[in-house]
Amino acid sequence: MCGIVGFVGESHAKERIVDGLKRLEYRGYDSAGIALPIGGKIQIRKHVGEIRNLEQIIADDNFDAPMGIGHTRWATHGAPSDVNAHPHGNQDDSIAIVHNGIIENYQEIREWLAREYGVQFKSETDSEVIAHLISIYYDGDLLSAVNKAVEDMRGAYAVCAIAADEPDRIVAVRKDAPLVAGIGRGCNFIASDIPALLKYVREVYFIENNETVVLTRDDITIYNEKGNRVNREVFHVSWDADAAEKEGYDHFMIKEIHEQPKGIRETLLRRVDEEGRINLDGIAMTREGLESFNKVYIVACGTAYHAGLVGKSVIERLAKIPVEVDVASEFRYRDPFVDENTLFIAISQSGETLDTLAALREAKAKGARILSVVNVVGSSVARESDDVFYTWAGPEIAVASTKAYTTQLICMYLIALYMGQTKGVLLQKEYDRILNELRALPEKVEKILTQEEQLAFLAKKYHHKEHVFFIGRGLDCGVSYEGSLKLKEISYIHSFAIAAGELKHGTIALMDPDALVVALATQDSLYEKMVSNIVEVTARGARVIGLAKDGRNEIEQIADEAVYIPECADEVTPVLTVIPLQIFAYYVAKERGCNIDKPKNLAKSVTVE
Repeated sequence: MCGIVGFVGESHAKERIVDGLKRLEYRGYDSAGIALPIGGKIQIRKHVGEIRNLEQIIADDNFDAPMGIGHTRWATHGAPSDVNAHPHGNQDDSIAIVHNGIIENYQEIREWLAREYGVQFKSETDSEVIAHLISIYYDGDLLSAVNKAVEDMRGAYAVCAIAADEPDRIVAVRKDAPLVAGIGRGCNFIASDIPALLKYVREVYFIENNETVVLTRDDITIYNEKGNRVNREVFHVSWDADAAEKEGYDHFMIKEIHEQPKGIRETLLRRVDEEGRINLDGIAMTREGLESFNKVYIVACGTAYHAGLVGKSVIERLAKIPVEVDVASEFRYRDPFVDENTLFIAISQSGETLDTLAALREAKAKGARILSVVNVVGSSVARESDDVFYTWAGPEIAVASTKAYTTQLICMYLIALYMGQTKGVLLQKEYDRILNELRALPEKVEKILTQEEQLAFLAKKYHHKEHVFFIGRGLDCGVSYEGSLKLKEISYIHSFAIAAGELKHGTIALMDPDALVVALATQDSLYEKMVSNIVEVTARGARVIGLAKDGRNEIEQIADEAVYIPECADEVTPVLTVIPLQIFAYYVAKERGCNIDKPKNLAKSVTVE
């Protein structure tokens, strides 16, 4: 969630740090700050609110240095405020730190520091204890002090520290929170994510768990937890930073909705050759290996979890393997039955979702084979998996995920097809049918995008509704969860999704003229049952937007509004059905004047539990 940027070079650290922080705004934040060594002390400036607030208080040309650290904070311990913003310093501001993550035993450390050293704390944060810990261990060697402080800390963190007495180096340490070092010419960078660095560098080192890194203007040195130097392979970042620009769209979200045909094409083209063979790029799945799995676990959070719900259906249907889908934050606390005969599939857009990463590690420790579906090359989830299936969605900036979700769905279909064919349980005719349906999706998504004006009209008509229900059956049920999430996270409307067959078991009591129901009826085999459900809610006064396939015009007779998707096989409808739901959510939020790309209280990459 929070963002870290550090720079050490010849001059003008302020400009580079602030620019990097702006490129991390997509992660979500409520305050920003910067620390620079000036005049024998660490000068700290920080301000609640947007980065432009910070820029106003650091406009003085005298506030600059060749080195410094910066931070965008998303509040966990302590409300958003100037004093709780990062960076944090020790008593005399001779040490400063920025921190992503949570120090679980911070209260214990805080009490000890106050009792034994008389430390007086300025903030309510867990992070401030790190600066004071480093300070009491500091004897002129910042690296040694950081290493000693880490021994006292429990939790997840990426920490960058600077000292007034060492104005030429940054020391950083990582445990369960992302950190990447950028290799410049006569300068070096440290950051929590690659986009912060792309304006200046293309060569990076990924810092691994329990590693410490020391940056000077001429060198980057990485140490493992035993203090031994690590030789790390340089990673070249090939994707274009310009992909993160809005290109004339009002918001990143609507731009990324329109990029979905391209993302789907890219994901298919990189995995399926002209003869229809699925290429897994080094993912070794033999028939014997697949037959050894007695269960598949799909574990994810939020939107990725909803992709997993669709993945469960298609893997069970095409590969004939039982699949269980679990929310990552619950998975490791219920002692799941996982062993060497389990295939564990982790889905994460960022590859840094802490709950998913923790669940992955739990499953790996129990012997499971780990296959990850991620969008970010070199991310933590990707690096800690046995096999990686990249989605090729490109950079996704808006907090509300759109193109990452649809490309995750494509990956789940390809994995299911490959598994079914390799096991010999999927007939070639069926394999070809589904693959041809997938190949036709980009053009069909483009057709749906031409309905944007209609969906904007519906949003204008219904944006005042404060209670919206999404219902569906079969694959439509999983998509209804995602449609509901999109609406609530960017418009702040109370939105609720439920399997349509469950309406009579309680939820129908909420149906009245104030309710809006979005009814997904794209499954041919369940269409008549969905018609009955729509009639049930309209009989109680609720307004209904019905989604169906082209040709199902009778839905106009029972629903107040009708939206259509192109004709396709039932199995692949989720990729199409979600598009109008995304567009509708976008325009509802726009009508309500919401901050669409950066909704309140949310962040792109959730790196705390």
